[in-house]
Amino acid sequence: MRVGTQFTGTLAPGQTGRWFTHSWPQEWHVIWYFMPTSPQPGAPQLEWETQVERASGTLVTYWLTVRNLSNAQLQFEGRFAVLN
Repeated sequence: MRVGTQFTGTLAPGQTGRWFTHSWPQEWHVIWYFMPTSPQPGAPQLEWETQVERASGTLVTYWLTVRNLSNAQLQFEGRFAVLN
């Protein structure tokens, strides 16, 4: 398994943002997840959704929607894990 950080982002309170990342090999099994880097104890800080576009016969684009659930500005990392 390989893991890494693809990008970092910042969201205002309650804000939703959308990012994309392209040219991933279609044969890779990629999992996307997000980690807050701004501490705020007591409640969940973010949620996300992953959508997939088959950009070509061999490449995939991932569309990543992240929502700040908190009432404070939030910084986060967009992380991935390649399982195969």
